[in-house]
Amino acid sequence: MPLIGYARVSTEDQTPLPQTQALKSAGCAEIHEEQASGGNRARPVLARVMERIGKGDTLVVVRIDRLARSLSHLLEVIERLEAKGAHFRSLQDPIDTASPQGKFTLQVLGAAAEFERALIRERTVAGLASARAQGRIGGNPGLRARDPAALRKVRLARLDGYMQRLGETAQDWVPHVRRLRPDMAWEDVLRIINAPLPPDRRWTQSRLLRAVKSYVRDGYLPDTVLGRAGRRETDDRLPAIVAAIKGADPDITLQAICDRLEAMRERTPRGRTRWQVSSVKMLLDRAERLGLLG
Repeated sequence: MPLIGYARVSTEDQTPLPQTQALKSAGCAEIHEEQASGGNRARPVLARVMERIGKGDTLVVVRIDRLARSLSHLLEVIERLEAKGAHFRSLQDPIDTASPQGKFTLQVLGAAAEFERALIRERTVAGLASARAQGRIGGNPGLRARDPAALRKVRLARLDGYMQRLGETAQDWVPHVRRLRPDMAWEDVLRIINAPLPPDRRWTQSRLLRAVKSYVRDGYLPDTVLGRAGRRETDDRLPAIVAAIKGADPDITLQAICDRLEAMRERTPRGRTRWQVSSVKMLLDRAERLGLLG
């Protein structure tokens, strides 16, 4: 079972050496280092690791806080690993999703997170009800008075909340945008992003563009991703899409690519809705000749 280590430090003054030594001692032959804030979920190194990790692999960290600073982020990463058939292990915490004890600990953490959310909702509702009973109006007095400073605070808080929500979904779309834009049109990028996602997590093009512009503004993505897509020959479009799917998951099977194309409602070169492995193989060969793979 391949062990893949991930080490993170927050500043340039810190060194990941103690983490990498511990990961090597634990048997990690492959170790990825990153310098980034733990509160930033859009970490390029972590995104590449999550993109490449495959079935049977185990992502290993020295401590949980090297991977995630919040319980919701930790559970999100583990959920994505489980969807790929991969596991998670923390050397200094009792979490190893490949073991029954580790799975039990994870269930307890999930229940605690849900309990915390329920308590917050209950306290909010109770506070508003108490305010109404005392004749007070809920909300910010500065907003009711249209105070500029209060309005600015609300705008900043909303922006922070929006960026946090984007961070929770960054693994779904940031790697694709970084890899495919501006070489591929937004319509095709969107379909590649949405194909493996459940209906309630799929993106619209306007939402995706807003998210990308926010990440470009804050320096999480290069501004080149917003450039105009070059015109591609009609015959090259399908090889480019197949190459993009293969590039996101090098271990994906030909049949899985067929399933992904059908989920995208992409038609075969002959205009059919059902894909065959032979058609995908032909397109991959063409993509390789065009230099679209690797």
